[in-house]
Amino acid sequence: MRTGYFYSLVFALLTSASIAAIAAPTAVPEAAKAPLMLDVAATAQTGKVDLNGADATTLQRELAGIGEAKAKAIVAYRESNGPFSSVDELLEVKGIGKAILDKNREKLEVN
Repeated sequence: MRTGYFYSLVFALLTSASIAAIAAPTAVPEAAKAPLMLDVAATAQTGKVDLNGADATTLQRELAGIGEAKAKAIVAYRESNGPFSSVDELLEVKGIGKAILDKNREKLEVN
């Protein structure tokens, strides 16, 4: 009888210790506590997006009507044909029409 009671106490103690270990918060490394840095190299201090320097993620995030496929098409066009000489050259990219260009004209620049 005493042995069974003793085993029950040991089991309860070990169970509560394992639950406490699992539920305990883990230590967060100092690197994870640092604030996240945003890539603002493609957007100049003027707030415009450089067609020749922006990556697909930046184009998708900053421009209206530009999704992942169109952003990748812009980058692919730039890589195959060289840098854009004007904002209007964006019309030559497949999937980019006059309406999308007009919506984003004030946000775009070519450096």
